[in-house]
Amino acid sequence: MSDLQYLIREPKKVTENPPLLILLHGYGSNEQDLFSFSEELPDEFLIISAQAPYTLGYGSYAWFAINFDEINGKFSDLDQARESLDKIALFIDEIKEKHKTDPDKTFLLGFSQGAILSYSLSFFYPNKVQNVIALSGYINTELLPESISKEIKTNYYSSHGTVDQVLPIEWARKSKPFLDNLGFNSEYSEYPVGHGVAPQNFFSFKKWIEERL
Repeated sequence: MSDLQYLIREPKKVTENPPLLILLHGYGSNEQDLFSFSEELPDEFLIISAQAPYTLGYGSYAWFAINFDEINGKFSDLDQARESLDKIALFIDEIKEKHKTDPDKTFLLGFSQGAILSYSLSFFYPNKVQNVIALSGYINTELLPESISKEIKTNYYSSHGTVDQVLPIEWARKSKPFLDNLGFNSEYSEYPVGHGVAPQNFFSFKKWIEERL
């Protein structure tokens, strides 16, 4: 059992095997955060918003710790990140099985820390998800398998704010060249905002999702 807490929006349009959308929130947030999108997303979806396993107190959670010290500055706890990756992978399998979702239509949408893990999960667990929406995140090269399968058929949508003060735009700009280099299908866009999702960004990824349903 993955033991992750989650919120669920049942499909409004009932089908035998609904497409599945999993939401992964950012550092210091919780499962309510991205769930606010759910009412605006296609009716066919079974939408699941997962809560990260590490508590920071006061309704704040993290997928992995971000530590600060005087020598290294800010650094991520990669062991916790890998544990969370395995938990999320197991969680996706459990949800797919429990709700009999369409095995060819699994979407993973992550914001910030959730986006970092969404990328990594698609490399560690090839084709477990067909579509990754990475908002305000980046590909952490320390969270990659030794070799990335060329058989990955996942589509990637990534976007970032040009004035993001939490994760620099320079980090995000490396994602598309990285994916292109591997021959993967990816789309990248930027918006004049900070560490958040602009309305036009929402409509852009919503359209991208609808085209893949």
